[in-house]
Amino acid sequence: MNGSALSPSTSRPMTDPFGRTISYLRVSVTDRCDLRCFYCMSEDMTFLPKADLLTLEELDRLCTAFIAKGVRKLRLTGGEPLVRRNVMSLVRSLSRHLKTGALNELTLTTNGSQLARFAGELADCGIRRINVSMDTLDPVKFRAITRWGDLDKVLAGIEAARAAGLAVKINAVALKNLNEDEIPALMEWAHARELALTLIEVMPMGDIGAGRIDQYVPLSLLRARLAQQYTLTDLDDDTGGPARYVRVSETGGKLGFITPMTHNFCESCNRVRITCTGTLHTCLGHEDASDLRKPLRASADDELLSAAIDRAIGLKPKGHDFIIDRRHNRPSVSRHMSVTGG
Repeated sequence: MNGSALSPSTSRPMTDPFGRTISYLRVSVTDRCDLRCFYCMSEDMTFLPKADLLTLEELDRLCTAFIAKGVRKLRLTGGEPLVRRNVMSLVRSLSRHLKTGALNELTLTTNGSQLARFAGELADCGIRRINVSMDTLDPVKFRAITRWGDLDKVLAGIEAARAAGLAVKINAVALKNLNEDEIPALMEWAHARELALTLIEVMPMGDIGAGRIDQYVPLSLLRARLAQQYTLTDLDDDTGGPARYVRVSETGGKLGFITPMTHNFCESCNRVRITCTGTLHTCLGHEDASDLRKPLRASADDELLSAAIDRAIGLKPKGHDFIIDRRHNRPSVSRHMSVTGG
């Protein structure tokens, strides 16, 4: 995969209409996944035709254009990014920007199912930490949540990642009457292995064929419950994402909270998302969309693409539209999270 390497001096920061510097890009390399978590996808998902997806070379060029505009952190997502054919060629190519210093961090979010296979190669490409989505340590619950997932396979992947020297953060979606009582055990398991844990509120995205309100539990409630059992101390840690962290004195570990519903994080938003079809979303919780595939393919140079990126960043909204709609039980945003990128 070809593409010029950038030096740090090449980068110039992008700023949105509210003065926020955009330095974090999340890129969905595929909408496909080998699991069907019920809060993320419907059981019978209709995936995009493969012809609609950007090629790996196009994804590389698109990411490089954003790095030239000041993006310092790049996260690959999906769907499940590691099910995309030859995805490691993209990871290896993008790692050139780590070597020049143009990019501070290259990372990914995964469900862990393919980690045992790819962990060593990810580390060789300069990836230093990853996020693994895992909502329970109960094999029966895990299969129920993912519809057909194998928890042992994910746990083996996490151990392979640790053995390869990767720092692992566990992401768990808090689900009412399903895993909310298991959070303390999940936290203690993670912290005993020096893994951070971040809890995430259910987000109203996509029609998943289930009552969204039946899944939602506010993290303010879960934090209050944890505070009855553990000593939680707020931290100022900033990993470039939306989580707010506490230190748990009894375990010594870090616990994060991502609370788009009970306390949004829009005032400090520094990120934008690109789908596997080249659509740019400047806000996870808006229906906004800017087509970057057309300018990407219209010219061999990046002049049209660069202008399209600038226009899109200039339209970034101040905050999201997420709301749990108790009256109509419908999603605030129609697209599925698997399409947007986690």
